Amino acid sequence: MGASEDWYEWHRPYDEPGSPLAARLAVVQRHITDWLDSRPGELLTCVSACAGQGRDLIGVLERRDDARRVRARLLETDPRNVAVAEAHIARAGLTGVEVLRADAGDLASYAGAIPADLLLFAGVLGNVTDADARTSVTAFRSLCATRGTVIWTRTRQPPDLTPAVRGWLADEGFEELTFEAPPNATFSVGVHRLTVPPRPLTVGRMFTFVR
Repeated sequence: MGASEDWYEWHRPYDEPGSPLAARLAVVQRHITDWLDSRPGELLTCVSACAGQGRDLIGVLERRDDARRVRARLLETDPRNVAVAEAHIARAGLTGVEVLRADAGDLASYAGAIPADLLLFAGVLGNVTDADARTSVTAFRSLCATRGTVIWTRTRQPPDLTPAVRGWLADEGFEELTFEAPPNATFSVGVHRLTVPPRPLTVGRMFTFVR
């Protein structure tokens, strides 16, 4: 993770109504909700990379009567964010959700939690090099289960890498279900589903934060 950014303080704008982060969170949560609704009654596995305080997934699950059918691992390095997420999970009684203080850029951190029916990759692709973004997209196929869904975000500030990311996902066998790029904001949210067989998980790194 980046050494210069305080990733605990970075979360504060989530509590500010109308902030770009709050707006992005609402979009991501809506897509998580839609995904859960599209697979009723199934036992599902979710992994969230660089999960921060876990507001996206935890915030959805705590409002659902069927949250117990979801098993999730949240990967986060900042111990303060881990503590916030763990407290939120405990309050919500989400016994199937764990937070692991680990480097989400290291593929070893995903062992035992994949293949994932849902991979959350929010706030990652805009904080890594373009080369690492490409490596990460390639790895998605090893992290996802058959029919697995990826929800990812990235800024569209120049240079806008989102067209390339969407192309890479198509190259890796992911069908684009939706791509949201609000005209009054710079963030974007993509939802893609794996349509080809997953690859075996390898070892190594996907990415290193540059912030």
